[in-house]
Amino acid sequence: MERTRKPVTVRVGVDTGGTFTDFVVWREGRFFNRKVLSTPKDPSLAIFEGVGDVLKDSPAVFIVHGTTVATNALLQQKGGRIALITTAGFEDVLAIGRQTRRNLYSLQPESRFELIPAERRFGLHERTLASGEIEKSVRVTEVRQLIKKIKLSGAEAVAVCLLHSYANPANEEVVARELERSGLLFTVSSRLLPEYLEFERTTTTAVNAYLMPVMDRYLGELDRRMGGADLRIMQSNEGYISPARARVEPIRTALSGPAGGVVGARALAAAAGFANVISFDMGGTSTDVSLIEGGIRRTHESRVGDFPIRLPIIDIHSVGAGGGSIAYTDRGGSLRVGPQSAGADPGPACYGRGDLPAVTDANLCLGRLDPDFFLGGRMKIHPERSLAAVSKLARTIGKTATETALGIVAIANANMEKAIRVISVERGIDPRAFALLSFGGAGGMHAVEMAAHLGMPTVLVPRNAGVLSAFGLLMSDPVKDYTKSLMKTDTQVTPARLEAEFRALEEKSRRDMLEDGFALRDVVLERSLDCRYLGQSYEIDVPYRKSRSLGQAFLELFHRRHQQLYSYRHDRRPVEIVNLRIKAVAVTPKLPLVREPRAARLDPKALVKRQKIHTGRTVREGAVYDRSRLRHGNTVHGPALLIDPESTTFLPPGTESRVDPYLNLIVRKAGRP
Repeated sequence: MERTRKPVTVRVGVDTGGTFTDFVVWREGRFFNRKVLSTPKDPSLAIFEGVGDVLKDSPAVFIVHGTTVATNALLQQKGGRIALITTAGFEDVLAIGRQTRRNLYSLQPESRFELIPAERRFGLHERTLASGEIEKSVRVTEVRQLIKKIKLSGAEAVAVCLLHSYANPANEEVVARELERSGLLFTVSSRLLPEYLEFERTTTTAVNAYLMPVMDRYLGELDRRMGGADLRIMQSNEGYISPARARVEPIRTALSGPAGGVVGARALAAAAGFANVISFDMGGTSTDVSLIEGGIRRTHESRVGDFPIRLPIIDIHSVGAGGGSIAYTDRGGSLRVGPQSAGADPGPACYGRGDLPAVTDANLCLGRLDPDFFLGGRMKIHPERSLAAVSKLARTIGKTATETALGIVAIANANMEKAIRVISVERGIDPRAFALLSFGGAGGMHAVEMAAHLGMPTVLVPRNAGVLSAFGLLMSDPVKDYTKSLMKTDTQVTPARLEAEFRALEEKSRRDMLEDGFALRDVVLERSLDCRYLGQSYEIDVPYRKSRSLGQAFLELFHRRHQQLYSYRHDRRPVEIVNLRIKAVAVTPKLPLVREPRAARLDPKALVKRQKIHTGRTVREGAVYDRSRLRHGNTVHGPALLIDPESTTFLPPGTESRVDPYLNLIVRKAGRP
C-alpha cells in the first residue's frame, strides 16, 4: 500500500561548507537566502542559527542537508575505532592494498593511514566460492567468540567482508544477525557493495564502518533537535536519503555538498538553454569542478584523502583552492597558494582575527571586492588588515603589494584551471565547446579570467550564485543505487538472463522506495552495465535497454564509448559484463524557476559607486552594480563588479554581461553574440 506524504509548507536547503553554511529557504512561493559562518567543532550550531526561526514559525518544514562531517572525518582521520571480520587467511587485505601507486616513479614507499590495525582484524573459518556455492558455512559459536574479542578491543563498529559474499551473502547474514544481537554498529559488504574486487569491497566497507560512530552521533543529535522537521541527507550520487539510512551508510554522504552544487548547476543551465557546461564551485576552502554533457556524469571509483571508495558518485574533481586559501613562500622562496586554508576561524586577514594573507585578501587589495557590501553589509571586514598581510608577504619576495596580490590570484587561477583540464582535456574533451557555470562565494571573482585562459567563450553566473549548492539540494530527488556482479561474457549470457537479473534488482528498488513513502508511479528506473573487453581491468558504464538482440542492446554503445575514451575498439573481442546496475529515482515536484519580463532600461539605482580596480599592470575605474537591481535584458560592460549579498562577479575590461530571463549573468567578450 502506498503511503501519502504529509504536505510541506517550507523547504530548506542547508549546505555546510568549510567557511560558510548556506541556506536557501522556499516559503510562500518565494526564495530567501542566508549565509552564516560555519562552526567546524559542531556544525549543528551554524545550522540552528540559520533555521531556528523557520523551525519555530512553520508547522511543516522539509530540510535537505549537505554535510561535510563524513568528508572531514576522513580527511582528518578522525573516524571511529573499528574492527574487521573477514575470511580466515585474508585479514591483511587492507594492509596489502593494490599495486597501483600515486607517484609511480618515487623511490620512497608511500605512507598509508592504517585504518584497522592487525590486532583488530579477525579471521572467520568459512568459505564461499566465486560461483556462490557455500563450501564451508559459518559456525555461530565462532562468531560469538569473535564478538567477545571485538568488544574487549574497544571497537565502536565492525566491518564484515567475507570472501565472495557478493555471489552469495548467506554467511555474511549469519554474522550480521549475531552483531545485531550484540548491539554493536556494523556494516556488511554484501548489503553496501555486492560487487567483485576484494580490496575495493573491503576498503569501502571498512571506511563506512569507520564513519558510522561519527555520523551516528551527529545525525542522531541533529535529527532530535530538528523536532518535527522532515530531515533528509544529501548523498554523493545526486540524490538524498533519510537520516536513518545515512547513519547506516554514511560513506554515501562523503561529497554531499558539492553534489548539491552540480545538481543545481544542471537545473539552472538547462533552464537557460545550455546543455553542456562545466560547473565551477569555488568556496572558501576548496574548488569543485564537474563536467555536465547533457546530463550529470557519475563514476564508481573515487578517493577521499587516502581512502579509495567504490560507490556511485558524481564525477567531481576537487582542489585545495578557495577564497580562504593561504598565500605563502616555500623553502625555495617561490610564491604558493593553498591548499592550506584559513577557514572560518580565523579566516582571511580581513575577517579581523588572523594575519595570514588569503585569496580573499588579494582580491580586496585589487579592488575586486566591495568592503562595504561583504555579505550584503552584514559582516564587517578590514581592508587595512588585508593590505598589511599582503604587504608583509610582498616584502619577502621583493614585490609590491599590488604585484603580489596579482600573483596570488594568478596562481589560484592556475590551480583551478588545472582542475578543469583534468575533467576535460585529459579525457579527450574540448572545454571550448562548454560554458563555464560559476558559483560559490568566490567563484565570480575568478571565473571570467579563467574562462578566457581556457578558451571558453561563455561564463554563466546564476542569481544567488553564492548559495547555489544549497539551492541544488532542493532540486534533487531521492536516489538509490543497486548493483550485482555477473562476470559473464556476451556469448555466455542471453537477453532473457539479463532481463531476469534486472527485474530482481528493480523489484528490490520498488520495495525500498515504497517503504520510504514514495508512490511507485513516481519512481523512474535506469538500467546500465559495467563492461570491458575480456582481460581488461577497468570497466565502462553503458546504458542498457531491453532488446531482442543482445548486440543491439549494448555492445555497439560499449565499442563506441571505448573508442571515444581510448581511441580504439575491438569489435571481435569478447565483451565481459561485470556488473548490472539499477539507478532508482523518485521524481518529486521541483521548485519553480520563474522567467522575468524584459526591462526597458537599466535602473539608475543599480549603479552603487565607482572604485579603482587593478587589472593586470593597469588600474581602471570600474563601476560597482547592485546585482539585485539588474533585470532581464540589462547589459553591463567591464571593468565592473556585480555584487549581491552572497557573492561578487568581476568583469574584466573588454567583457560584457547580459541578464537573461532567469536573472543569470551571461558573460562574453564585448560585442560577441
